[in-house]
Amino acid sequence: MGLSRRAVLVLAAGGALAGCQPVTRAGSGSRPPVAPGVTATPAATSAATSSATEPASAAPTSAAPSAAPSAVAEPPAAAEPPMPAPAGGRAEVVARYGDAVPEQWGLEVPGVITGLPDGDGATALTFDACGGPGGSGYDADLIDLLRANGVPATLFLNARWIDANPAEFESLAGDPLFEIANHGTAHRPLSVTGRSAYGIRGTRDVGEVYDEIAGNAAKLAALLGRPPRFFRSGTAHYDDVATRIVTGLGERVAGFTVNGDGGATLGAAQVRSEVAAAPPGAIVIAHMNHPGGGTAPGFAAALPALLAAGRRFVRLSDTPV
Repeated sequence: MGLSRRAVLVLAAGGALAGCQPVTRAGSGSRPPVAPGVTATPAATSAATSSATEPASAAPTSAAPSAAPSAVAEPPAAAEPPMPAPAGGRAEVVARYGDAVPEQWGLEVPGVITGLPDGDGATALTFDACGGPGGSGYDADLIDLLRANGVPATLFLNARWIDANPAEFESLAGDPLFEIANHGTAHRPLSVTGRSAYGIRGTRDVGEVYDEIAGNAAKLAALLGRPPRFFRSGTAHYDDVATRIVTGLGERVAGFTVNGDGGATLGAAQVRSEVAAAPPGAIVIAHMNHPGGGTAPGFAAALPALLAAGRRFVRLSDTPV
């Protein structure tokens, strides 16, 4: 039985989703181990309001595997419509949002896309490359697998990973099978108050939120000749002010429905199980920066059956999310 999406996420605390540190392989069994210093809390904790006391490294979890979550995209709250990108850049963003007080924090807050629209039977594969110490590898086997099967994907690349892999970036950017997206400048959780996720300190204020988004966006725009359309923060955690800033700067916040590789910590059999169970309409998150791990062989085991069954795969920009 595959691990639930939230339960699997706990594994990321010491792995690539949290900070792209060297991978430690998870053990077998239906309940993942909790990384040192990480306290498992109810799933509702992920969306706790900013007035609540924040554990230093709280991680959402689930008591047992559950049915596949809804793949319906969650729109921003109607009372808080996205604002257009300010013309003045950082100073204008700070002036506009500096006094805003966040009310929600976690993986699924207003503005985060957690699935494809109703009626879309496709699946969107997304792969993060986090950069930094232990996170700048390149999983050529995974990319070769996608290319060999003609499976498109959205690649979320961190600025540090791009700097460490210029030739690989050029190859990926020139391949129409892939869409390049923004994975931040320093791979931080996106918070206007410095909240942490899995022990990784988030951006401390509106100015740092802007830097985390806009720094890598400018890099990508210069390299690609166009700005990125989608953003995912380090650890995929946000507060609801930060997601409004992302949207105001012209990008969409991409969450996920299924955690395919547990922050690059799962073995091949577990990756196969998670990916094979991804429902139509799901956004799958996994990692392309840990060669030799379970991600590539797990996808290699899962994709043929999905393709044979007629499953369609898309880039995020191929859908009206």
